[in-house]
Amino acid sequence: MVATRVAVPGRGVVPAGAAVLRGDDRGVLHGDGLFETLHLRGGEPWLRDAHLARLRAGAAAIGLALPSTDVLVELLDTVRAGWPPDVEGALRLVCTRGPEGGGPPTVYATLGEVPSAARRARRDGVTVATLPLGVAARSRPELGWLPVGVKSTSYALSTAARRWAERAGVDDVLWVSTDGYVLEAPTANVVWLSGGTLCTVPAAATGILAGVTAAWLLAHAAELDLTADERLPTPADLHKADAIWLTSSLRGLAEVRSLDGLPRPGSPLTTPLLTLLGFEVR
Repeated sequence: MVATRVAVPGRGVVPAGAAVLRGDDRGVLHGDGLFETLHLRGGEPWLRDAHLARLRAGAAAIGLALPSTDVLVELLDTVRAGWPPDVEGALRLVCTRGPEGGGPPTVYATLGEVPSAARRARRDGVTVATLPLGVAARSRPELGWLPVGVKSTSYALSTAARRWAERAGVDDVLWVSTDGYVLEAPTANVVWLSGGTLCTVPAAATGILAGVTAAWLLAHAAELDLTADERLPTPADLHKADAIWLTSSLRGLAEVRSLDGLPRPGSPLTTPLLTLLGFEVR
């Protein structure tokens, strides 16, 4: 096990137990901040520029001032320097509003090993149940004032859903809108196969987080002789799909092996998709 690392701009790598943010930081008190999690493979952060672009889009949406891209890249390079290339890393970049009463944003990066649960989900798949979210599929973008599609440090909703999943005896959930459409998982996007088309949920129309991994996968679908599309599915649509997967930075691709208690056969496309994403299948 490689020890977790923490780095701060201007301070470099600091002891894991060192003070990084103040007790009155608004990221802690109000969930007022953003973060990105990158998969470190071979010592390099995969899709780094896409993650930084999503972070900047989120910062613009909530009016959060960020350091320059050069500073953020240097921070990521600092925390990953010397990381064993044969160890998968979970590289996280955190940016909060900073302390109450004003002050500069708090920025830091952490790096630890990819959790075994993520690697296991990639290998064995996951069991999933649908869970009502309480909003209509297109309602959030229509509000205008509500920042949508941002990777916020406010994770109360996601952790509540994951706790529900644990009590229900499943690995994860898929949120369903009041008008009956599947949206996303608490920490993943949903991708499914319908005929020869690889599909995911449209982020702009629904306000879900636009997945970096899902976007890359659909952009390269043609390499497996598949077309790509964005659709709003119902649970019934997913039950009829040829295959269903959850995609995220650390898990990469996890096949849904059971949905709402109904088992699903394994898809022969899972291994080629994992290989396309650059994961070693083992």
